[in-house]
Amino acid sequence: MAKVKTAFVCTDCGADYSKWQGQCTACKEWNTLSEVRGFSAPANKSARGSRFEGFAGSLSAVQSLNDVSLAEQVRLSTGMAEFDRVLGGGLVEGSAVLMGGHPGAGKSTLLLQAVCNLASSVSALYVTGEESLQQVAMRAKRLGLPTSDLKLLSETSVERLLQIVEVEKPRILVIDSIQVMHVADSESAPGSVSQVRESAAFLTRFAKQTGTILLLVGHVTKDGSLAGPKVLEHMIDCSILLEGSSDSRYRTLRGIKNRFGAVNELGVFAMLEQGLKEVKNPSAIFLNRGEEAAPGSVVMVVWEGTRPMLVEIQALVDMAQGSYPRRVAVGLDQNRLAMLLAVLHRHGGMHVADQDVFVNVVGGVKVAETSADLALLAAVVSSFRDRALPQDLMIFGEVGLSGEIRPVPNGQERINEAAKHGFTHALVPKGNAPRKAINGMKVIPVTKLSDALTALDEL
Repeated sequence: MAKVKTAFVCTDCGADYSKWQGQCTACKEWNTLSEVRGFSAPANKSARGSRFEGFAGSLSAVQSLNDVSLAEQVRLSTGMAEFDRVLGGGLVEGSAVLMGGHPGAGKSTLLLQAVCNLASSVSALYVTGEESLQQVAMRAKRLGLPTSDLKLLSETSVERLLQIVEVEKPRILVIDSIQVMHVADSESAPGSVSQVRESAAFLTRFAKQTGTILLLVGHVTKDGSLAGPKVLEHMIDCSILLEGSSDSRYRTLRGIKNRFGAVNELGVFAMLEQGLKEVKNPSAIFLNRGEEAAPGSVVMVVWEGTRPMLVEIQALVDMAQGSYPRRVAVGLDQNRLAMLLAVLHRHGGMHVADQDVFVNVVGGVKVAETSADLALLAAVVSSFRDRALPQDLMIFGEVGLSGEIRPVPNGQERINEAAKHGFTHALVPKGNAPRKAINGMKVIPVTKLSDALTALDEL
């Protein structure tokens, strides 16, 4: 009988320990170690995955790096341009894609739409472990999807699933969800760290050896990160996250990891009665502004993956009600907000230490790049002075601690995107100023924060 091994794995970083301890020494998080039980391999087995060694065929030959074929990998289009954009152009054979999201975000709906469109040209198998086959069929009928070619299976055992898959030989395999799958060798309950890790390892190994496209659905924790061990993200090739609040009909699909495309690519969908419909022009929905200009509102251009996108940033500056002024940032880094306010005081001569400052990115977009610094300060100045900025003004640029305005990548593309949407003025770093004039666009280059504040006064 195989010997039982016990270890403790950190659910945040994947580090393992021989015994339990309160803090993970690798990521410094507390109470994140979970017990994992496994079995050592029998003496006559050379590898743990030997049960699927038949899928691998003959042994791989050693090749010189110069002899490796550089032919572009064939991709399958999902029929949704926004989905393909996040994936890097489509689905790659033998790849493992993990889609996460909050309950009700539309993960199952989006994948069901994609595989129903693909099933007409390639063989696809949709495996459901959380819902019954009738529930999946009712959803497909409600969405008006073609259902004649898609095959369904209700199964939670990885061993029995792979036996069926070996007979059916689908080109696309969807697992909804990975948290309910389990392997027989592990005594832990489905959804535990060991079960999720072992199930994903078996399925990913099978996909690599057979060239099957594997699509996994994963749950998220309270803070929005993918549930399960951190090593799960290292096993798969592409990790995408479907986000969206329950009170909004728009959903954003963001690429977190992608070995076959750009990271942080963003796709926008609208949740309708017919399912998720892709939004061709995301800038239009995020720029639904009022007819009259309001203080504290300004438009900036952020770079999402491989394209620019215009979003509105709003700021509210008001007298502090308590002894400690509040600094609240929604969609932006709160620590960076505090740092920029200090720069505004030191190099802009504006004192807001006794003011509450609230900043929000309209539409639920999360901005992580530094190109929003100058627009954020412009919105704060506009609210503090109670003076509205022109609605045809677009701003972007990074602000340094010494008050300098630094250029950002893809500045020309950002300005062109703003001009395409009818903006006539742009306040940008001098390093991003275009060499040739743009028709209908007046570009104001600045090098220091004081110059930017002077330019805002003149507008």
